[in-house]
Amino acid sequence: FLSFRMYLLTALTSCLFWNTFGLSVAMDSKPNILLFLADDLGIGDIGCYGNNTIRTPNIDRLAREGVKLTQHIAAAPLCTPSRAAFLTGRYPIRSGMASSNRYRALQWNAGSGGLPADETTFARLLQQQGYTTGLIGKWHQGVNCESFNDHCHHPLSHGFDYFYGMPFTLLSNCQENKPPELDVALQEKLWLYSQIIILAVLTLTAGKLTNLISIDWKIIVCFTLVGSLFFISWYSSYGFVQYWNCILMRNHDITEQPMKLERTASLMLREAISFIKRNRHGPFLLFVSFLHVHTPLFTTAKFQGKSRHSLYGDNVEEMDWMVGKILDSLDKEGLTNRTFTYFASDHGGHLEAQDGSAQLGGWNGIYKGGKGMGGWEGGIRVPGVFRWPGVLPAGGVIDEPTSLMDIYPTVVHLAGGILPQDRVIDGRNLMPLLQGKSQKSEHEFLFHYCGSYLHAVRWHQKDSGAIWKAHYVTPLFDPPGAGACYGKGVCPCFGEGVTHHDPPLLFDLSRDPSEAKPLTADTEPLFNIVIKKIGRAVEEHRRTLAPVPEQLSLYNIVWKPWLQPCCGTFPFCWCDKEGDN
Repeated sequence: FLSFRMYLLTALTSCLFWNTFGLSVAMDSKPNILLFLADDLGIGDIGCYGNNTIRTPNIDRLAREGVKLTQHIAAAPLCTPSRAAFLTGRYPIRSGMASSNRYRALQWNAGSGGLPADETTFARLLQQQGYTTGLIGKWHQGVNCESFNDHCHHPLSHGFDYFYGMPFTLLSNCQENKPPELDVALQEKLWLYSQIIILAVLTLTAGKLTNLISIDWKIIVCFTLVGSLFFISWYSSYGFVQYWNCILMRNHDITEQPMKLERTASLMLREAISFIKRNRHGPFLLFVSFLHVHTPLFTTAKFQGKSRHSLYGDNVEEMDWMVGKILDSLDKEGLTNRTFTYFASDHGGHLEAQDGSAQLGGWNGIYKGGKGMGGWEGGIRVPGVFRWPGVLPAGGVIDEPTSLMDIYPTVVHLAGGILPQDRVIDGRNLMPLLQGKSQKSEHEFLFHYCGSYLHAVRWHQKDSGAIWKAHYVTPLFDPPGAGACYGKGVCPCFGEGVTHHDPPLLFDLSRDPSEAKPLTADTEPLFNIVIKKIGRAVEEHRRTLAPVPEQLSLYNIVWKPWLQPCCGTFPFCWCDKEGDN
């Protein structure tokens, strides 16, 4: 009996030791890091955030086995600036990735703007800590600066060892027989001007031939040449968007120009799984930046017509399936417990994306607004899910304010790196919050920009639990009261399309998350105190901003043929290396 008790005690001690040792090893060793980022996905589009009509079992599994954030905030409501903030841990206005004009995202692969070379991404810091770093999918942070192959903005110049995907973003222009999406209003004006010039040339020519107009042939020829140059100058870019923007690259090499959408999802999935297999001995950072669920919502036949929400729902369910396949590859390689996994969206769903009565954009749940709106919650509140078995508690829910910028210091901390000391880092390490060691977010204020214009500010009053939010600028919905800017495609940040508020609109999101009833000095005793507190925070924040070159200036975003990535000899850019393989 005594020997049995000794055996039992030894077994229990051993079990306790190995459990503690296993957790210690998980924490002390560098975990693999897997980051999923969806494109244009609304917070209301997935099951673990309340959607019971679109099937997302794999994303829901991450939430069930990990921690879900309910107040996860993007630093910008559009792709390019939001992703710049995600990669650098800094508000996009600090890196010049916030625009003061109506072009708030990069427009061309052949533009000269992009993530500046002096910005340090988390990939660069993890690379310095011995990580193999890979990006599969969308980049949208620029390619070249001065020549077609200097690759100054390319992922490989920003800390990624391997890149496979789109240097740009998916557009309706990338799919045959779809209406153009890029700068539609400007293209319509250019077509109109071109038609006027053609009509004028024909009228002058007819008048000359019939002797009704006395004009020298040299003038008609000169007018014709000027008109031809005008047409060529704009049609050489907008007429070939599919060739210039819709390309796939492997590292610096173009593999498809234009890309074949029918096989893009399978190629991305193959590359992600292959990267995990090649680097299973780790540590690795894999950033899977989905092309889903941006228009044109190209969905493979296997998923078409399978959801209850038409093509958009089909596309979400295909993305979830891809998440599941990549998670399965972690399981197969025995890496699940050694991998820190994260899923989010770059900003809110695109409410204005429609095809007749069909909705092509996401749903933002109870939150007002959507993509493009820097202040309203629907444009910036996104899913945020973390999993690390044995380290993060399963089934956890955190309601504290957090930011996509927090991923930067969090993964740098996990890798054993040191944050840059020569610049402001706006993100905060989330590990104490995720592990339950801290109950409060480190963010007291979050600043909500629309381009380079400050639209709103969030104050987390930690002693009371209130989440105050002051709106200085809000967009004018079109039509009025519609909740979006359907007449414009996306809401503007400045000019006649916005309203300035003095005093600001004030909400307490802890009581009114839908921002339905603005508070006033008559209805809220703390109104003036809160407005003054937020005003002082804005002043302090602005003192931390330094002037930087604007990467999204009109000059930087315009198409420059000498910067065009080309598989061939420009302008004969075409290849299908994936098909050849």
